[in-house]
Amino acid sequence: MDMKQLAVILMMMGVFVMPWIGTEGKVLAEQSKIKNENQVLNIAHRGASGYAPENTMAAFDKAFNMKADMFEIDVQMSKDGELVVIHDTTVDRTTDGTGKVGDLTYDELQQLDAGSFFGEEFAGEKIPTLGEVLDEYKGKIGILIEMKSPSLYPGIEEKIAEELKKRNLDKPNNDKIIVQSFEHNSVQAFHSILPDVPVGVLLSYSGDGISNEQMIEFSSYAEYVNPNMAMIDTELVERIHEYGMQTHPWTVRDQESADYLLEVGADGIITDYPDYVDPRK
Repeated sequence: MDMKQLAVILMMMGVFVMPWIGTEGKVLAEQSKIKNENQVLNIAHRGASGYAPENTMAAFDKAFNMKADMFEIDVQMSKDGELVVIHDTTVDRTTDGTGKVGDLTYDELQQLDAGSFFGEEFAGEKIPTLGEVLDEYKGKIGILIEMKSPSLYPGIEEKIAEELKKRNLDKPNNDKIIVQSFEHNSVQAFHSILPDVPVGVLLSYSGDGISNEQMIEFSSYAEYVNPNMAMIDTELVERIHEYGMQTHPWTVRDQESADYLLEVGADGIITDYPDYVDPRK
């Protein structure tokens, strides 16, 4: 039994456990390398998708140039097993093609224009692979990897882990990689493969909030609880911190929302517009 599992058991027994002991202490020390004290992580959603076509190299370049701390990407799998970066489970909305991502081969996906939907100046942008993104940006900017609809792609957790291991991004000192998903079983599966890579649970809006039982479960394997921003207030941020985790709410698309999340103490802000977030506040 590791220290984090012991801490969870103690919390279930009603014993308060300081969140920085054991594994949590290591996690918080590692997080400090990308999140300085009193600094909110500025996380560009699908790249700087307010200014360039989402999930393309153009959007990631924009996020880097705008000095975001990290950018978020969505990873799925082609018919022939290539890890590709695209949000929707079909290509219809963001490319000039049609069909499900998982029904198209990598070569077929590469023929698509993933930029023109946003603006003519981005015509010809391609759907990148996870490997291409990691090779271009590792060491330059943090990367938040969302496993998108992983239940559609059996084995995607292992494939993502292999891409990280190939590039020495599976080590605890390389903490600019975080992996997350709405499918929490998938997050747990990934965590069991690469336990040193921080993971987060994504949550859609729920008027019921997050129960203590959920917090205990999440804290047994995750470092981050990332809910819809409409759920966030100071009390929830404090509860997440009490369980030894941090929070990166999503998705900010206006200045007022960014200011609110800064005020209530969010650890990071996932936004289409990195310039709405001053990470030094």
